[in-house]
Amino acid sequence: MTTEIKVIAFDADDTLWVNETYFREAEHQFAKLLTAYETENKIEQELFKTEIRNLGLYGYGVKGFMLSMVECALEISNNNLKPTLLNNVLNIGKEMLEKPIELLDGVEEVLKALQGKYKLIVATKGDLLDQERKLEKSGLMQYFHHIEVMSEKKERDYKKLLSHLEIEANELLMIGNSLKSDILPLVKIGATAIHVPFHTTWAHEEVSEREQSTTAYATVASITEILKLI
Repeated sequence: MTTEIKVIAFDADDTLWVNETYFREAEHQFAKLLTAYETENKIEQELFKTEIRNLGLYGYGVKGFMLSMVECALEISNNNLKPTLLNNVLNIGKEMLEKPIELLDGVEEVLKALQGKYKLIVATKGDLLDQERKLEKSGLMQYFHHIEVMSEKKERDYKKLLSHLEIEANELLMIGNSLKSDILPLVKIGATAIHVPFHTTWAHEEVSEREQSTTAYATVASITEILKLI
Protein backbone atom coordinates (compact mmCIF):
# COMPACT_ATOMS: atom_id res chain seq x y z
CA MET A 1 0.00 0.00 0.00
CA THR A 2 1.21 3.52 -0.80
CA THR A 3 3.41 5.24 1.77
CA GLU A 4 2.05 8.63 0.72
CA ILE A 5 -1.06 8.34 2.89
CA LYS A 6 -1.48 11.24 5.31
CA VAL A 7 -5.15 10.98 6.26
CA ILE A 8 -7.18 7.89 7.14
CA ALA A 9 -10.94 8.35 7.02
CA PHE A 10 -13.27 5.93 8.75
CA ASP A 11 -16.91 5.47 7.96
CA ALA A 12 -18.91 5.43 11.20
CA ASP A 13 -22.06 3.29 11.02
CA ASP A 14 -21.30 -0.44 10.71
CA THR A 15 -17.58 0.30 10.45
CA LEU A 16 -16.92 1.66 13.94
CA TRP A 17 -20.17 0.60 15.59
CA VAL A 18 -23.38 -1.36 14.99
CA ASN A 19 -26.08 0.55 13.12
CA GLU A 20 -27.86 -1.25 10.27
CA THR A 21 -28.97 -4.04 12.60
CA TYR A 22 -31.11 -1.50 14.47
CA PHE A 23 -32.75 -0.33 11.25
CA ARG A 24 -33.67 -3.90 10.31
CA GLU A 25 -35.17 -4.42 13.78
CA ALA A 26 -37.11 -1.16 13.46
CA GLU A 27 -38.47 -2.15 10.04
CA HIS A 28 -39.78 -5.42 11.47
CA GLN A 29 -41.37 -3.61 14.42
CA PHE A 30 -42.99 -1.13 12.05
CA ALA A 31 -44.36 -3.88 9.81
CA LYS A 32 -45.84 -5.74 12.78
CA LEU A 33 -47.64 -2.59 13.94
CA LEU A 34 -49.45 -2.27 10.62
CA THR A 35 -50.43 -5.88 9.90
CA ALA A 36 -54.11 -4.90 10.17
CA TYR A 37 -53.67 -3.12 6.83
CA GLU A 38 -51.18 -5.20 4.84
CA THR A 39 -48.76 -8.13 5.02
CA GLU A 40 -45.43 -7.54 6.77
CA ASN A 41 -43.44 -8.19 3.60
CA LYS A 42 -45.49 -5.68 1.61
CA ILE A 43 -45.21 -3.10 4.38
CA GLU A 44 -41.40 -3.40 4.45
CA GLN A 45 -41.29 -3.06 0.66
CA GLU A 46 -43.44 0.08 0.78
CA LEU A 47 -41.32 1.55 3.57
CA PHE A 48 -38.16 1.05 1.52
CA LYS A 49 -39.78 2.77 -1.48
CA THR A 50 -40.81 5.67 0.75
CA GLU A 51 -37.30 6.01 2.19
CA ILE A 52 -35.70 6.10 -1.26
CA ARG A 53 -38.26 8.63 -2.48
CA ASN A 54 -37.49 10.88 0.49
CA LEU A 55 -33.70 10.71 0.45
CA GLY A 56 -33.44 13.93 -1.50
CA LEU A 57 -35.60 15.71 1.06
CA TYR A 58 -34.47 14.24 4.38
CA GLY A 59 -31.09 12.72 3.67
CA TYR A 60 -29.82 9.74 5.65
CA GLY A 61 -30.32 8.94 9.31
CA VAL A 62 -32.90 8.04 11.92
CA LYS A 63 -34.91 11.27 11.72
CA GLY A 64 -35.51 10.89 8.00
CA PHE A 65 -36.37 7.25 8.61
CA MET A 66 -38.95 8.31 11.22
CA LEU A 67 -40.62 10.71 8.80
CA SER A 68 -40.70 8.00 6.13
CA MET A 69 -42.29 5.57 8.58
CA VAL A 70 -45.01 8.11 9.39
CA GLU A 71 -45.68 8.82 5.71
CA CYS A 72 -45.74 5.12 4.85
CA ALA A 73 -48.07 4.32 7.74
CA LEU A 74 -50.51 7.01 6.63
CA GLU A 75 -50.45 5.75 3.05
CA ILE A 76 -50.93 2.09 4.00
CA SER A 77 -53.78 2.94 6.38
CA ASN A 78 -55.39 5.27 3.83
CA ASN A 79 -54.95 8.13 6.32
CA ASN A 80 -56.94 6.27 8.96
CA LEU A 81 -54.05 5.73 11.36
CA LYS A 82 -55.09 5.96 15.00
CA PRO A 83 -53.12 8.47 17.12
CA THR A 84 -51.94 5.71 19.46
CA LEU A 85 -50.53 3.75 16.53
CA LEU A 86 -48.85 6.86 15.17
CA ASN A 87 -47.28 7.43 18.57
CA ASN A 88 -46.00 3.84 18.53
CA VAL A 89 -44.38 4.49 15.14
CA LEU A 90 -42.63 7.58 16.50
CA ASN A 91 -41.45 5.64 19.53
CA ILE A 92 -39.68 3.16 17.26
CA GLY A 93 -37.54 6.01 15.98
CA LYS A 94 -36.96 7.50 19.42
CA GLU A 95 -35.78 4.14 20.72
CA MET A 96 -33.30 3.97 17.84
CA LEU A 97 -31.89 7.37 18.81
CA GLU A 98 -31.42 6.18 22.37
CA LYS A 99 -29.69 2.91 21.51
CA PRO A 100 -26.35 2.35 23.25
CA ILE A 101 -23.25 2.43 21.06
CA GLU A 102 -21.90 -1.06 20.45
CA LEU A 103 -18.35 -0.80 19.11
CA LEU A 104 -17.32 -3.44 16.60
CA ASP A 105 -14.50 -5.78 17.59
CA GLY A 106 -11.02 -4.34 17.26
CA VAL A 107 -12.02 -0.74 16.51
CA GLU A 108 -10.33 0.93 19.47
CA GLU A 109 -7.24 -1.28 19.07
CA VAL A 110 -6.85 -0.06 15.49
CA LEU A 111 -7.40 3.59 16.34
CA LYS A 112 -4.82 3.45 19.14
CA ALA A 113 -2.30 1.89 16.76
CA LEU A 114 -2.83 4.53 14.06
CA GLN A 115 -3.18 7.63 16.23
CA GLY A 116 -0.18 9.91 15.89
CA LYS A 117 0.99 8.23 12.69
CA TYR A 118 -1.81 9.64 10.52
CA LYS A 119 -4.51 12.26 10.76
CA LEU A 120 -7.65 10.25 11.57
CA ILE A 121 -11.09 11.54 10.65
CA VAL A 122 -14.65 10.24 10.49
CA ALA A 123 -16.34 10.60 7.10
CA THR A 124 -19.95 9.52 7.36
CA LYS A 125 -23.45 10.12 6.06
CA GLY A 126 -26.46 10.86 8.23
CA ASP A 127 -27.88 13.47 10.55
CA LEU A 128 -25.21 15.77 12.01
CA LEU A 129 -26.64 15.88 15.54
CA ASP A 130 -27.19 12.14 15.68
CA GLN A 131 -23.74 11.29 14.34
CA GLU A 132 -22.03 13.69 16.73
CA ARG A 133 -24.04 12.20 19.59
CA LYS A 134 -23.05 8.68 18.62
CA LEU A 135 -19.39 9.61 18.34
CA GLU A 136 -19.51 11.24 21.77
CA LYS A 137 -21.23 8.19 23.30
CA SER A 138 -18.75 5.85 21.62
CA GLY A 139 -15.79 7.16 23.60
CA LEU A 140 -13.78 7.41 20.37
CA MET A 141 -13.79 11.20 19.95
CA GLN A 142 -10.24 11.47 21.31
CA TYR A 143 -8.81 9.59 18.32
CA PHE A 144 -10.19 11.82 15.57
CA HIS A 145 -9.04 15.13 14.22
CA HIS A 146 -12.61 15.92 13.18
CA ILE A 147 -15.89 14.45 11.96
CA GLU A 148 -17.14 15.06 8.43
CA VAL A 149 -20.88 14.43 8.00
CA MET A 150 -21.63 14.28 4.28
CA SER A 151 -25.05 14.49 2.65
CA GLU A 152 -23.83 11.99 0.04
CA LYS A 153 -20.72 9.94 -0.56
CA LYS A 154 -20.15 10.23 -4.28
CA GLU A 155 -17.03 11.15 -6.23
CA ARG A 156 -17.79 14.87 -6.14
CA ASP A 157 -18.33 14.75 -2.38
CA TYR A 158 -14.98 13.10 -1.77
CA LYS A 159 -13.28 15.63 -4.04
CA LYS A 160 -14.71 18.36 -1.83
CA LEU A 161 -13.37 16.52 1.20
CA LEU A 162 -9.90 16.35 -0.37
CA SER A 163 -10.01 20.08 -1.01
CA HIS A 164 -11.11 20.73 2.58
CA LEU A 165 -8.29 18.55 3.91
CA GLU A 166 -5.81 20.16 1.48
CA ILE A 167 -4.44 16.82 0.33
CA GLU A 168 -4.21 14.89 -2.93
CA ALA A 169 -6.29 11.77 -3.63
CA ASN A 170 -3.29 9.45 -3.21
CA GLU A 171 -2.80 10.79 0.33
CA LEU A 172 -6.20 9.59 1.52
CA LEU A 173 -7.18 6.12 2.71
CA MET A 174 -10.86 5.39 3.31
CA ILE A 175 -12.03 2.48 5.45
CA GLY A 176 -15.67 1.44 5.42
CA ASN A 177 -18.28 -1.28 5.09
CA SER A 178 -20.21 0.02 2.07
CA LEU A 179 -18.81 -0.67 -1.39
CA LYS A 180 -21.17 1.89 -2.90
CA SER A 181 -20.39 4.72 -0.50
CA ASP A 182 -17.00 4.04 1.08
CA ILE A 183 -14.99 2.16 -1.52
CA LEU A 184 -15.87 2.53 -5.21
CA PRO A 185 -16.05 6.37 -5.33
CA LEU A 186 -12.63 6.62 -3.64
CA VAL A 187 -10.94 4.23 -6.05
CA LYS A 188 -12.43 6.12 -8.99
CA ILE A 189 -10.86 9.42 -7.87
CA GLY A 190 -7.44 7.85 -7.24
CA ALA A 191 -7.59 7.35 -3.49
CA THR A 192 -7.06 4.09 -1.60
CA ALA A 193 -9.88 2.19 0.10
CA ILE A 194 -10.20 -0.87 2.31
CA HIS A 195 -13.50 -2.71 2.52
CA VAL A 196 -14.51 -4.12 5.92
CA PRO A 197 -17.83 -5.92 5.24
CA PHE A 198 -20.64 -5.85 7.78
CA HIS A 199 -23.06 -8.78 7.93
CA THR A 200 -26.08 -6.58 7.13
CA THR A 201 -26.26 -4.17 4.19
CA TRP A 202 -29.10 -1.79 3.35
CA ALA A 203 -30.52 -2.63 -0.09
CA HIS A 204 -29.80 0.93 -1.25
CA GLU A 205 -26.07 0.36 -0.63
CA GLU A 206 -25.76 -2.87 -2.63
CA VAL A 207 -23.75 -2.89 -5.86
CA SER A 208 -23.59 -5.27 -8.81
CA GLU A 209 -21.06 -8.08 -9.05
CA ARG A 210 -19.60 -6.38 -12.12
CA GLU A 211 -18.86 -3.19 -10.14
CA GLN A 212 -17.25 -5.28 -7.42
CA SER A 213 -15.07 -7.26 -9.80
CA THR A 214 -13.87 -4.40 -12.00
CA THR A 215 -12.58 -2.16 -9.22
CA ALA A 216 -9.29 -2.65 -7.37
CA TYR A 217 -9.58 -2.45 -3.61
CA ALA A 218 -8.58 -4.51 -0.60
CA THR A 219 -11.08 -6.45 1.52
CA VAL A 220 -10.42 -7.64 5.06
CA ALA A 221 -12.46 -9.89 7.31
CA SER A 222 -12.07 -7.65 10.35
CA ILE A 223 -10.91 -4.10 10.96
CA THR A 224 -7.79 -5.25 12.82
CA GLU A 225 -6.47 -6.75 9.58
CA ILE A 226 -5.98 -3.28 8.10
CA LEU A 227 -2.93 -2.85 10.33
CA LYS A 228 -1.16 -5.49 8.23
CA LEU A 229 -1.87 -3.52 5.05
CA ILE A 230 -0.88 -0.01 6.14
